[in-house]
Amino acid sequence: MTLTKRIIPCLDVKNGRVVKGLHFKSIKDAGNPVELAEKYSNDGADELIFLDITASNEQRETIKDLVRKVASVINIPFTVGGGVKSLEDARNILLNGADKVGINTGAIKNPNIITELMKLFGRQCVVVAIDAKRNNKIKENVTIFTDNGEKFWFEVFIYGGKEGTGIDAIQWAKKVDSLGAGEILLTSIDKDGTKDGYDILLTKSVVDSVSIPVIASGGCGNPEDMVDVFKKSNVDAALAASIFHYQTHGVKGVKTLLKGKEIPVRL
Repeated sequence: MTLTKRIIPCLDVKNGRVVKGLHFKSIKDAGNPVELAEKYSNDGADELIFLDITASNEQRETIKDLVRKVASVINIPFTVGGGVKSLEDARNILLNGADKVGINTGAIKNPNIITELMKLFGRQCVVVAIDAKRNNKIKENVTIFTDNGEKFWFEVFIYGGKEGTGIDAIQWAKKVDSLGAGEILLTSIDKDGTKDGYDILLTKSVVDSVSIPVIASGGCGNPEDMVDVFKKSNVDAALAASIFHYQTHGVKGVKTLLKGKEIPVRL
């Protein structure tokens, strides 16, 4: 049986509003999170991801009441991330209606938390977010790529893309898999908000090096970009924000187009 590919709208939330940026910067308003969540759930989204994008940087917890309100209007799996540093943070998110917990900065600071979360809540609840950016300052012990004659590696960033870690994204993906992550949410910072397609090279490299599902994120400008990432990599899901928030495309329409291109989706 062929597993269907998932289409996942993403709500990046700042100060209680959904926002969208470019390369994790120049943030602009995109609407009310509860209204958008309900719309996407009704329109056939497979899952929903909610990221409190300034929680880690502002050293605070995720906005629990907003998570609870979103959870009350949807009937699809719901991942929430932002500011998760401890088992207590994760428990709060799950108690307020999330099905899965997303963790990025907290996992880099304390990789063992991935195993602890897995043991306590089950592997399927643990989504490790990896925000990666091309770096052409080559150093030892990184996975080197060449694109158009340029050599580079993919560096992991934390605090909402504000701080480089010096960690190789491909190696980190393998490590989180071995530590007990159930899924990877992989975002290309270079592609974020550009609407010129996913970073296929990054996506394929991570998918090919781990045994857990990977969600491609960053750069979706139209449904053809999803067709592209599904055809050129064995990624399990495609995440998008701009094309859904600004109503250029509906979830149902996107899935119908994908089905027409022989991508297995649930209609």
